[in-house]
Amino acid sequence: MPQPAVANPHVIFPAGPADAEALAYVHVTTWRETYKGLLPDAFLARMSEAGFARRFRRQLAGEAGVTLAVADRFGLVGYAQGGPSRRGVPGEGEISVLYLLRQAQGRGLGRALLTETARALAAQGATSLMISVLRENFGARGFYEHLGGVAEPARREPGPGGTPLYEVAYVWPDIRAVVG
Repeated sequence: MPQPAVANPHVIFPAGPADAEALAYVHVTTWRETYKGLLPDAFLARMSEAGFARRFRRQLAGEAGVTLAVADRFGLVGYAQGGPSRRGVPGEGEISVLYLLRQAQGRGLGRALLTETARALAAQGATSLMISVLRENFGARGFYEHLGGVAEPARREPGPGGTPLYEVAYVWPDIRAVVG
């Protein structure tokens, strides 16, 4: 009897040092796909997969936070990192990174990665959630708004080469709204 087709086969798993090269590829590629026109071209061109792979290897060897990767049948296509909020808000977890290759977007993987990262942060005691995005990254902003995130006013942050950037934090006051 034929098996039913699986519409969106993927797996989300805790990333480890052995995933460093794949994470670096996703990181550099997503920055170049997402931030072209938002960040200086020269900065994006200088990004080094080898340098990011070294950083990921070190980071994941002593990781205290959460790093989850998502892979489809072709390999790793995204990742998210999180931990306690940098703002120091008691009980607030922060997803500091959520990147998904453009080819993998629109298939529910971003939502699944956000949900599983929020679930891991909730297991560590987070009761609320926040994630920041560049003000001009309208695709990501729409994604977070669609998932119920509430935008805070934009704040100025230092960018590459000292150029100021503006980020918008999206907040879910109750993390249970994300984890279901």
